[in-house]
Parts: sequence; structure tokens; C-alpha cells
Amino acid sequence: MSRTTHPSRVLLVCCLAWLALGRLLAQDLQSEIEKLPWKHGPGTAQFGGRAEIPYGKEFRMLSGPDAVRRLEMTGNEVDADTILGMLEHKEGGWWIVLQFDEVGYVKDDEKNDLDADKILEGYKQGVEERNKRVGGTPTQVVGWHTKPRYNEATHYLEWAPQFRRGRSQFINYQVRILGRKGVTRVTLVEDEEHAAQTIPEFRKAMDSFRYQTGESYAEYRPGDKVAKVGLAALAAGGVALGAAKFGLLAKLGLLFKKVWKIVLVAVVAAASFIKKLFTGRGNRDNTLQT
Repeated sequence: MSRTTHPSRVLLVCCLAWLALGRLLAQDLQSEIEKLPWKHGPGTAQFGGRAEIPYGKEFRMLSGPDAVRRLEMTGNEVDADTILGMLEHKEGGWWIVLQFDEVGYVKDDEKNDLDADKILEGYKQGVEERNKRVGGTPTQVVGWHTKPRYNEATHYLEWAPQFRRGRSQFINYQVRILGRKGVTRVTLVEDEEHAAQTIPEFRKAMDSFRYQTGESYAEYRPGDKVAKVGLAALAAGGVALGAAKFGLLAKLGLLFKKVWKIVLVAVVAAASFIKKLFTGRGNRDNTLQT
């Protein structure tokens, strides 16, 4: 008389196989990431003759094209032409990715008129539209972690909305550094749990950023191109939803579909483990979906 395998055992085998495949793909991907031409600190990152930022031994750095490769390998959608480069904190696992938008000289005459409520409402509308377009677990705008503010001495515009996706809550910290010919765009995505530690470290790192001679905001000359947008428009257009914080998961999911069809309940059972595996303190991926 033949013995019938209990469905729960089949499900367990499927889950274990799914996790094993996930581990293997993650190891292969991490191996490819480590093969990139990282420059380990201390050093000074030079960004295309436009800007530079000294960095300590706690960071490693990739230049523009290699930074694009790094981001795309983990499922991020990036505008390759704007990427200057990136710094990755070795221990914390968070990134500083620098992009440059050559929009011209942005006048800061709106510095006292940044309407945080209006900007936040714009974020909510943008997120709702994106949820409909992308599908999946919807993202919600919770509120402000840091309301839009402009530092007239450094010409830094910064703000940080809070988002929620499922059980995850994260902060999207944005910095725009005004220059003579455009704006350097910096985005940091961090979860609520680690934001209190990461954001001061992020700000400290950004304090050493400087434009090269002829590129700084103070070097504006009459006749230079003037941007058609102001500070409020920069803040309103800066939403980066944090989707690629789970970008690696999305990429793995696509690979799994190509390799294996597995019952939905097995996917659900494996999901929390995989998420912990790839979004742990030292293995996070941040977003550039701006």
C-alpha cells in the first residue's frame, strides 16, 4: 500500500527550496557587488569636475557609471545621466547617492514661504497615483519627520517625509544643494528604527561636500542660466518613495517567477524571512526613484 505525503510536508519542502534559492541568488548578487571597483576611505570623491566630498574610512565610494551599475543590480530605477557617484557606509549599510540636475541657478527668494502643508498634500497625491500605477502593497504618507527648511548660509534645502508600507515605516530624507549651474540631489531612505542614528551621520558626511571653483552658488554671475523652478518646486518634486529599499526583493521575485512556479502560501510563508535576510541592518537597499 503506497504512502501519501501529507500536504504540509510538501509545503515545507517548497518553502525550504524557495529560501535556499533566495540565499543562493543573494550570495551571487553580493559577490557581484563586491567585484565593483570600490575605493575605500579615507579619500576624496571627485564628481566630474563639478563637486567633491572627503570621506572617512567608514565609507567606500563608486564613481558615476559604477554607481549606476550598483544601483541597477539591486532593482533601482535610476536616471543614469544625473548620477555623480555614491558613498556607502560600510557598517551601517546606508548610502549617499549624489545626482546633479543642470537646471540653472535656483533663486532662493522663496526661503520664507515654504508651505509644508501644501507640499505634504502634494506628496500624498503623488503617492496615491503611484500606488495605482505600480500596484502591490500601497505606500502611505504619514507626515513630516523634518519639514522643508532652507539654510541660507550653506544653500542646503532639506526635508524628510515619513512613509508607511505594510508594517514598515521609513523616512525619506532629501537634501538639495544649490549651485551656480544647477542642484545636487541627495536622497537617503532609512527605517524608523535606525533614523535617529543614521541622519546625524548623514548630515555630518554632507557637511564636507563642496562645489569646485566656478560651480558654487555664491559664484553666480549675471547672464548665467536661471532655473524656472524655485525652492518650493524642488521640495514638491522630490518624492522618493523608498520602493527600492525593497528593490532587491522585487528583483529576486522576478527571478523566482522565471525559475519556479510555487504555491502562493509558500511565497507568503517565505516572505518575512527573505525580507529580514535582505533588509537587515547591514544589508539594506535605498531608493533613487525620484
